[in-house]
Amino acid sequence: MAIDRTVELSVTGMTCSHCVASVTEELKEVPGVQNVDVILNSGGTSKVTVVTDQGVNDDDLRAAVSEAGYDLVGVARDF
Repeated sequence: MAIDRTVELSVTGMTCSHCVASVTEELKEVPGVQNVDVILNSGGTSKVTVVTDQGVNDDDLRAAVSEAGYDLVGVARDF
């Protein structure tokens, strides 16, 4: 049985609910991502919490955020 893990991402460039939806959609396409929660800091650094049930590569998370049009500037893991 897989154990859920949390990865907190610091993302810049997000300003509105459309930004939140774009980042959420792209991150949910990354294999292993179960849930995405965004605390928007319009014009600043937003906090994106990703819950996974398996190891997720930082490069895959960065690529997903970049695909949505934003910059991943920090990654913190609970493990």
